[in-house]
Amino acid sequence: MSDKALGANKIEKPGIQSLARAFAILECIGQTPGGVQLSELSKAVELNNSTAFHLVKTMVQLGYVRQDDKSKKYHIGRPMFLLAAAALNDVELSSIVSPILLDLARDSGETSHFAVWAGNNTAIMARKEGTSPLRVSEDPGTVRPAYATAVGKILLAHLQPHQLERYYTEVELTAFTPTTITDPERLTAELTTIRETGLAYDDAELFTEVRCAAVPVVDFKDDVIGAIGISGPVWRMSMTTLQGKLPMLQTAADRACSALGRRAQ
Repeated sequence: MSDKALGANKIEKPGIQSLARAFAILECIGQTPGGVQLSELSKAVELNNSTAFHLVKTMVQLGYVRQDDKSKKYHIGRPMFLLAAAALNDVELSSIVSPILLDLARDSGETSHFAVWAGNNTAIMARKEGTSPLRVSEDPGTVRPAYATAVGKILLAHLQPHQLERYYTEVELTAFTPTTITDPERLTAELTTIRETGLAYDDAELFTEVRCAAVPVVDFKDDVIGAIGISGPVWRMSMTTLQGKLPMLQTAADRACSALGRRAQ
């Protein structure tokens, strides 16, 4: 975006031009891991140093950009993160993940769902039915115990130690099926593995006839804000079959993370 290009439109007002330049600067800073110096910034957005400096100085004064005292590099400021977080309300999240879940359900043939925290439980925020017969059906808004579901284990696995300890004091690990994990030590060990692998299973732990798998959904702050999972009847979805669908599941989660602003790893 050069000065010449920005000035090519004769009817473009100076205020609009400044806004366009400011957003170009914000995008450059936000997309540069570790921050960016003024010379690199002005080159990237094709502005001279003086113009870039005055624009970014204003954004620093407003707090939307911050400058490191030592490196002099520019970084995105906290207000930008607060604005982005505020935009990610339930409606926005649902609209982001719904088309992704639709593709996942079609490709896997199984029910796909996206879940978030609801107190100490998980809530299904969005779901799409698969194409296979005898599908697992849960309406959006359905609340399930975190420890007995794949999506819930993903969320539990990313709690801080003190948060998990508090969870155990507030939640009774009641058995729903013979395979429900009710021992805190055993569950903690499984959560450690889940955190390392990024993958969780519900091996008929909530319903005897349902098996599930889930992976985390991470936002632009690298926070786990939810989990995407697929579910199917145990007679059709053996562990081997389920594992064969994991690449589809991970692709769906990667799409969701990208839509939420997380950079590719």
